[in-house]
Amino acid sequence: MNSFWNKYKKYIAPVITILIIIFAWSAVCASGTFSEYVLPSPGKVWNTFLKLLESGDIWEDIIISLIRVLKGFTIAFILAFFLGTLTSLLPNSRIWYEPLVQFFRNVPPLSLIPLLILWYGIGETSKIIIIVLASFFPIYLNIVKGILGCDEKLLEVGDVYDYSAKEKLFGIILPYAAADILVGMRIGLGYSWRAIIGAEMVAAASGLGHMILFAQQMSRTDKVIIGIILIGTIGYLSDKLFGMIIKVVLKGVGENGWQ
Repeated sequence: MNSFWNKYKKYIAPVITILIIIFAWSAVCASGTFSEYVLPSPGKVWNTFLKLLESGDIWEDIIISLIRVLKGFTIAFILAFFLGTLTSLLPNSRIWYEPLVQFFRNVPPLSLIPLLILWYGIGETSKIIIIVLASFFPIYLNIVKGILGCDEKLLEVGDVYDYSAKEKLFGIILPYAAADILVGMRIGLGYSWRAIIGAEMVAAASGLGHMILFAQQMSRTDKVIIGIILIGTIGYLSDKLFGMIIKVVLKGVGENGWQ
């Protein structure tokens, strides 16, 4: 029994926790402490979820949000990688853009939504920009950390073999910084999901964030709960997928405590 538990506990324990939460949720609903309008029962939420699956509307919202996240995340990574490698090739270049980076790092992306709506309306551009601003900084900071933290002895070996700056970057620095880069991307992906939902709740006509806001306006608490569960589930699965990629690429090294 102990060997079975030790082998499958990482799967069994979360299931037990979820079942406990559902049981407690059901008990609260059955007690009448809250009306069904405020807190619908798990059964009602499940039935509503099945109806949304049958109609197909929910799949459209999921795909739209996913595409927005992937677009914004990709742009953020390209920008962060460019500035990070620029830091390696031209260390003195940081004085030109680092103050600006640090300034926007402390500006909440959602605070820019009113301005972006005035400039771009409620189209895709404003939401993509919000995602880029949210996910860029953790990626950039980890890339810089990995690049600037490269072992000096390895760079000296590159000097011995007369490596050019480009050869040092791609042959020594980037492989050394791979763990930090991937961890930064993983954190940035989570920030992307957090940002897109907020942006969709304010400036969108589709997506999971819009679905939650519209359900709240229609007093459909069951749909709000479904939206929240979907966001958490999709974010969790994407994070686990990225964790698997990190484990494969780094061969189990550099997971920073994530499982």
